[in-house]
Amino acid sequence: MPVVEVDPDELRTLAGAGDKPDAELKEDLFSLGLEFEGETEDGGFELEFAPDRLDRLSVEGIARSLRYQYGHDRGIYVPETNDAEWAIEVDGSVPEERPYVTGAVVRGLDLDESRLESLIQLQEKLHATMGRGRAKGAIGVHDLAMLKGQRVGDEGGETDGTGATNATKTITYRGVAPDGDRFVPLDGDSDHTPAEVLETHPTGDEYADLVEGLDRYPAIYDDIGLFSFPPVINGTRTEVDEGSRDLLVEMTGTDQWTIDRMLAIVCYALDARGGRIEDVEVRYGDRELLRPDLSTETKRVAHNRIERTLGIDIPGTDVVDLLERAGLDAAPADSDPSRDASDDGPSHDASDDIDLEAVPTRTDTPDTAAGRSDTALDDATQPVTDDDDALTYEVEIPPYRVDVLHPADIVDDVGRAYGFNELDPTYPNVSTVGGRHATSRLEDATRDALVGLGFEDLLNFHMTNEAELFDRMGLSPGDDALGASDPPTITEPYSEAYTVLRTWVLPSLLMVLENNTHRAYPQDLAEIGLVAGVDPDEPTGVEEHRSVAGALARTDASYEDAKARLQALANAFDTPLSTPPTTHPSFIDGRAAEVVLDDESVGIVGELHPKVLVEHDLELPVAAFEFRLDGLR
Repeated sequence: MPVVEVDPDELRTLAGAGDKPDAELKEDLFSLGLEFEGETEDGGFELEFAPDRLDRLSVEGIARSLRYQYGHDRGIYVPETNDAEWAIEVDGSVPEERPYVTGAVVRGLDLDESRLESLIQLQEKLHATMGRGRAKGAIGVHDLAMLKGQRVGDEGGETDGTGATNATKTITYRGVAPDGDRFVPLDGDSDHTPAEVLETHPTGDEYADLVEGLDRYPAIYDDIGLFSFPPVINGTRTEVDEGSRDLLVEMTGTDQWTIDRMLAIVCYALDARGGRIEDVEVRYGDRELLRPDLSTETKRVAHNRIERTLGIDIPGTDVVDLLERAGLDAAPADSDPSRDASDDGPSHDASDDIDLEAVPTRTDTPDTAAGRSDTALDDATQPVTDDDDALTYEVEIPPYRVDVLHPADIVDDVGRAYGFNELDPTYPNVSTVGGRHATSRLEDATRDALVGLGFEDLLNFHMTNEAELFDRMGLSPGDDALGASDPPTITEPYSEAYTVLRTWVLPSLLMVLENNTHRAYPQDLAEIGLVAGVDPDEPTGVEEHRSVAGALARTDASYEDAKARLQALANAFDTPLSTPPTTHPSFIDGRAAEVVLDDESVGIVGELHPKVLVEHDLELPVAAFEFRLDGLR
């Protein structure tokens, strides 16, 4: 899950939170779905959140959400944009593997160290998430003062009839030969060709695979020459520093929608810092686009779906109010067959609750919402039918909300604005009452036994990557060993760190140990969690089960220590245990054994191999075990 570092004092300032204590601020953040993970060395908050809310990858985005929660802002805010002075020409030599580009100019910024760090963090977090490690979208930020546009005319600012303006300065997105034009990359002290950057520069080496095999590399030129080599690195000539006031933000990628949404998120963050957004023309061979695309989308959701999902009776005016507090605009929609298809029956005569005088209007909103649509607000004052089955809301979505895909996402926003803690739990209207599954009871009993044996209970992600599962554990897929089954893969992962489901739990424990080498020892860790492997014989093509793993990291850790804990655990469940010798690539030969419970081989126990310890920067021995939970039945 993405983790963002923010300065709490800066967050209070941007959110209008005054002198709110840290404890209250953390509670407010938690209600938004942002979990406090810890503090940085200089007292900053480390906040973890679900990767769908990419608009919260910066302190500016988090502050925007808090302002809506506090009632400082309401409804949709769309920044005004100035007419385009700059254009991006897309040359026919651009590699077809990366054909799309977008951009915006932001003027009048007052950057200091913290604001620049926030921009860089947002850039890198977007790269890691929506940009798929720069493969789908890459961001370049440049000091506009250091660019010399190619002049295309003497007058600008007038429209040409296509919606675009006649910009007077252009830069060109084109292809360049690997050994073609030279430039000085960031953190470089001499000029290089693109191929030399990939071979000699650390950043070039890291992202070389993104342009591997291309006859021509993507490049962006101004009138002076090459200044950006996306998706790898920018040139030092246009490097942004605290003295930069006007910026060019350009993005290239494999999908126009993706880079346009990434650009909208960056533009909103810079607008929150006082920047003035300026349009940029993007000129393809067959069309012209005016960017940034800050247009809104409209979706519909039925009133009774909101009530049914949240389990509450709520007046229609309250729904509109809650949606505006969530940063959306909403109005009752005309009855239409295309309304939310889930509207399958009345639940509450909410239309009788619509008090049109109580629906917030434009005059009730603060100045920061001045960009809201007059049309949407006028629609909110239109009469609605008395038939509850027809009561549907037309909800306007701002351009930075890439997570709103379905009516359920809108219901979630209503619930968060209402307050999930304010909902009263109720039993469903069914004839039976559920109970704990036998596997769940076994898992809880096993977890209690592990804690009683001195282990610290962990809960890690089920998703990871093949390097963690195999390479770093000295294991290869297909080996005849625990954890070596083919992992289920994620077709379109948000992050390179989470591309597969894990096939065993021990790699997750080793990652925790690796991240806690600064903590005191001994560290005895255990986890009971899901593991999976590809199995064509299963109806889903995937075999899943729960696995129990433990690791003892201490100066005197040995096979005997792990075996003793394992024996005590088996005794607690009256399950016979035997441990015949075996071999495993992750363990030391002669210091590993099978875990056989009730005459069935279910796992392994032993001392981890030194190469595995070195790979995880561990300087003391680790004894570990892992076995299937159902072996204790």
